[in-house]
Amino acid sequence: MGVSTVEDEPALAELMDRRPGLSARLKLTISYAGFLLLGGALLLAVVWVFVLRWMRDVDAGAIQRKAGIVIVLGPDRSQLLSGFYPAAAAAMGFLLVFGLLGGWFLSGRMLAPLTRIADAARMASDGSLSHRIRLQGRKDEFRELADVFDNMLEQLESHVAEHQRFAANASHELRTPLAISQTLLDAARDDPARDQGELIERLQTVNTRAINLTEALLLLSRADRKSFTREAVDLSLVAEEAAETLLPLAEQRRITLDVTGEKAQALGSGELILRLVTNLVQNAVVHNLPDGGTVTVHTEALHDASVLRVENTGRPVPPDLLPTITEPFQRGTQRTRADGHAGVGLGLAIVHSIVRAHDGTLDLTPRPTGGLLVTVRLPGGHAGASHQAPSANGAGKIR
Repeated sequence: MGVSTVEDEPALAELMDRRPGLSARLKLTISYAGFLLLGGALLLAVVWVFVLRWMRDVDAGAIQRKAGIVIVLGPDRSQLLSGFYPAAAAAMGFLLVFGLLGGWFLSGRMLAPLTRIADAARMASDGSLSHRIRLQGRKDEFRELADVFDNMLEQLESHVAEHQRFAANASHELRTPLAISQTLLDAARDDPARDQGELIERLQTVNTRAINLTEALLLLSRADRKSFTREAVDLSLVAEEAAETLLPLAEQRRITLDVTGEKAQALGSGELILRLVTNLVQNAVVHNLPDGGTVTVHTEALHDASVLRVENTGRPVPPDLLPTITEPFQRGTQRTRADGHAGVGLGLAIVHSIVRAHDGTLDLTPRPTGGLLVTVRLPGGHAGASHQAPSANGAGKIR
C-alpha cells in the first residue's frame, strides 16, 4: 500500500476538480438512438438496393396489349423515389425521437442501482458507515457491486468501531500509570520525610507496566502491518521455549504444564510466533483454577498446515463471550484495569493479530468442564529452515 505524499495532493485535487461532461445516462441515450438510427438506415438501404434498383424507367400509366391481354404499368422509378424519400425521412425522424425517448427511459432504469450505490458512497465519504444499499432482485453486475459495497461498509464500520474502542481503552490504560506516577510524586513532594525506597519501588512497578503496555501496542501494530520476514518455524520447539519461560509462573500458581506433540513446521516470523505461543500459555496459566489446574500444549502437522492446541482448566467460559474475548483490553468478562496483574489486556488481541498476519486461523472453544481450548492453524513451512529455540530440547512434559 502506497503512502500519500505532499506531491500527490495537487494531482489528486486536479482529478477531483474535473470539468463537467456528459452523464452516463445521456451517453447511453445517445448510443441507443444512434444504434436505432443505424438499424433504420440499413433497412432503408436494403429497400433501395433490392427493390428500387430493379424498377424500370417507363411512362406512368402506360398501357400495353399483348394477345388480347391489357397490361397496365405502375409508376416508374422516379415517381417511386419522389415518394420514398419523404417517407424515409419521416421514418428516420420517428426512429430518432423514439430512440432518444426510449433510450432515456431504459438507461434511467438500468442506471438506477448505480445512483443508489453513488448515494451510499457519498454518505460513506461524509462519515456515515451505517447505511446499506440492499438492492433487491436477481444477481447481475450492479447487484453484485452493491453487495460487495455493502460488505465493505460493514467491515469498515466494524473496523472503525474496533479502532475507536481500542483507542479509548489504550488511552485509559496509558493514562492510569501516568496518573499513579503523578499521585506518588505529589505525595512525595507533600511529605519529604516519606520513605524514598518505597516510592522508587512503586514508581518502578508503574513504569514497568507502562513500558510493557507500550511494547505490546507496538507489537500489535507491527503484526497488523505484516512487516516481517517469513521463515520456517518449528512449533514444537517454540512451545518448549514458551513453557520453559512460564514454568516459574505455573509453579507459583500450582499449575501442571504439559507440552506434547510432534514436529510442526510453520511459515512465518519466529519472534511473532514465539510471542503468540507465550501469550496463549500465559493466558492459560493465569485464567485457570486457583489450585491444581492443568495446561496442555500440543503441536502437530496436518497436511499443509501446522496446528497448535493450548487447553486449560478453569471456570466455565460463556459462549457469548467468545466473539469479544480477542478484542484489546479484554480479560474474562471485564476490561482490564491497573490492578497489579502482569498482563495488560492485549494477550489474545496480539495472538489474533499475529494469526491473521500469518494467514492462519484461530478457534476458541469452551470446555464443558470449564476452561478453554485454543486451536491455531498456520500455513506449513519447509523442513530445511526450521527456527531453533534457544532453550528447547524437544517435546516433553514439564511440571
